[in-house]
Amino acid sequence: MTLTLGLDYASAFVFALTGALAASRAQLDIVGFIFFGALTAVGGGTLRDLLLDRDPVFWIADPTPLGIAALAAVLVFFTAHLLESRLKWIIWLDAAALAIAVAAGVAVARSLEASAPVVLVMGVATGTFGGLARDVIANEVPLVLRQGELYVTAAFGGAAATLLGVRLLAVDPIWATAICVVVTFGLRAGSLLFGWSLPVYKARPPRS
Repeated sequence: MTLTLGLDYASAFVFALTGALAASRAQLDIVGFIFFGALTAVGGGTLRDLLLDRDPVFWIADPTPLGIAALAAVLVFFTAHLLESRLKWIIWLDAAALAIAVAAGVAVARSLEASAPVVLVMGVATGTFGGLARDVIANEVPLVLRQGELYVTAAFGGAAATLLGVRLLAVDPIWATAICVVVTFGLRAGSLLFGWSLPVYKARPPRS
């Protein structure tokens, strides 16, 4: 199993858990669970592959991620009632999935010898799009748009740290992936636990 394939599998599983938990909050049937799980699992990777013109898209070339997503969704269907706070689980599992998916996006873009800006964008897109689609369809405020929290910034930070490690320090790809996961998750977790954030825009009255 290649590094990029393993990352796609791992992010598909964890993102599918969050999608299925969102389905449980909406009280959907098991098919709805699988739909939400699969959408969240492959959404970011699909956008990445379409933008990078990878043919075929990763889950069409290898449908295993769909099976992984379905398995995760069924698991949640029978166990979600045991969780005290499904929203809390969604938030933290999403943080873990974000970190893995960003690393997957960066790894795929680098394997295609994309330029640094493209690598950064692919890392962010892969990490954020699946969760964004999940929240929009579930009629929830997307986690990516919540004021006062690091989300896209966390994804960007992890992707940038990987590029710095590889290009300036000649870090091994495995360690570069670990750096990406740790930095992305660390920034997101710090935002959730300690309120780390960037300044937000505040409207000012127009000047006369």
